[in-house]
Amino acid sequence: MTAALSLGIAAAGGPGLAARIGPAAEAAGFTALWVNDTPGHDALEVLEAAAAATDRLVLATGVLPVDRRSIDEIVRAASRLPADRLVLGIGSGQLRRGAVERVADAAARLRERVGARVVVGALGPKMRRTAAAASDGVLLSWLTPEVAAAQAAEAHAVNPRAHVALYVRSAAEAAAVPALEEETARYAGYPAYAANFARLGMDAADTVISPAALRDRVAAYRRATDEVVLRVITASGSADEHLRFIDAVDAR
Repeated sequence: MTAALSLGIAAAGGPGLAARIGPAAEAAGFTALWVNDTPGHDALEVLEAAAAATDRLVLATGVLPVDRRSIDEIVRAASRLPADRLVLGIGSGQLRRGAVERVADAAARLRERVGARVVVGALGPKMRRTAAAASDGVLLSWLTPEVAAAQAAEAHAVNPRAHVALYVRSAAEAAAVPALEEETARYAGYPAYAANFARLGMDAADTVISPAALRDRVAAYRRATDEVVLRVITASGSADEHLRFIDAVDAR
């Protein structure tokens, strides 16, 4: 299996970044542009800019938290995007009690009202099974290639048609290594992720791609899942740095 290769950016980069790098990603053979939705920044707004600048690039959110983004709000924003190119990645956010049921309900309602594909961001086994059964697929993150392959096989056993995508934080330049290390340490400190790393017996640093191992690690991850989303980490977040990242990766 050779997974599709996609690009991931933060919504904080803004519409201008998406408009600048979207055409370059499309021309370089990347399948999709995934945008992280974070408080104060709207992934769907950023994707609008990418949609206007591209023709074929899949437009995906990774992920819209259903605890702070209502279904009606998502539907209104998604209506401004081409449904045939849209993937709505959703997640539980800070929900604890009833999170699985809430996400499954949101997936069903969004599939019906938007007409786009819906995938669910999932860490634990119950949410992953629900994602495979109740949506179009599962979005994984912070995994080694070996663990990602095992979790992809589990999802496909639940639903052979489930699409399994994986976020991998990646840096292509030495100047970006401190930012990659900072991002890794930050996630390792979040209780949910720390518990997941402990449960799986992994170190967070083993789940990222550094410049020295870029090509070999990308190839290893592409053997593990249906789609690999290289979440770009750069030194300053500039468009030029993102464009150099695209040039450094062979997406074809």
